[in-house]
Amino acid sequence: MKHIFVVNPHAGPANALPYIQAEIEKLCPRYDCEVYETTGVGDATRFVRHYLENNPGIAVRFYACGGDGTLNEVMSGALGHPGVSISCYPCGSGNDFVKYYGGAARFMDFEALLNGKERDVDVLTDGERYSINVANFGFEYAVAKKMAEVKNKPFLHGKKAYTYGIVHSLFHAMKSKAKVFVDGKRLGKKDTLLLCTVANGSYVGGSYRCAPKSDNEDGLLEICLVEPVSVFKLLSLIGVYKKGEHLDNPKFESILHYKRGKRVEIIAEDDSFGYTLDGELVTSRHFTLQILPEAIRFAVPLLPDEIKSAEAEAAVL
Repeated sequence: MKHIFVVNPHAGPANALPYIQAEIEKLCPRYDCEVYETTGVGDATRFVRHYLENNPGIAVRFYACGGDGTLNEVMSGALGHPGVSISCYPCGSGNDFVKYYGGAARFMDFEALLNGKERDVDVLTDGERYSINVANFGFEYAVAKKMAEVKNKPFLHGKKAYTYGIVHSLFHAMKSKAKVFVDGKRLGKKDTLLLCTVANGSYVGGSYRCAPKSDNEDGLLEICLVEPVSVFKLLSLIGVYKKGEHLDNPKFESILHYKRGKRVEIIAEDDSFGYTLDGELVTSRHFTLQILPEAIRFAVPLLPDEIKSAEAEAAVL
């Protein structure tokens, strides 16, 4: 199998390319590996698509070396190509998707990555773009939009930019006018919402466990809508939401609506209304999100106990 590491040199606090190249060189005698450095937004998708168009039928795995945005680009380029798989070396700022599998540490060993077990993972789409992790709108869209505006300013890199986005949104994005329908049925009764997440993964914003019951292999989306509350009440609830305890916490009982489904339609009133797909900002007041079951093969490194189990099984055979 061919292994291609697609590196975003601008992801995370420092350029990880030199380190990745050095580690891959150690593995090249035993594995067929190469490294590609992206040149800008969208380049990872273009590279993967071009490579597959020019190498039809090849057994290849692409590794997104960056954050969730880089993973999204690599995944988007690989979709629709049988026999192709992807994985991730999480060296970005948030690395939300890999938290579904326990966190970034599991994906930091290069040889373990190369020998990862492939799984058929669901993908979320709006009909034009794709998401492997989470789509959200309302408060969290406002946070992501403000974060994108300030993340390149001095002293506001990484999580600081996200925190700034939260503080700004507490004063400017506490209520959005929109109706949400899951598989044709209305979710909630109000025409306003504080936030709504449509999740395939579990985490958003670096550490917020927005969808604690998600299963990215079940062919279903996790939809969680929270009705508007005061700033003071939201501040009292953020800790619960961050831990992923909101679905079963009595404090959320009167304001939270949760459902699993395959298709979500959103109708908003404001032309500036928007949503995010793995952090990508999209402006639309009427859109549909739906699940693509088992759309991509994603390789996950085995845990130590899983390795021992696999070795024991091989010894018996």
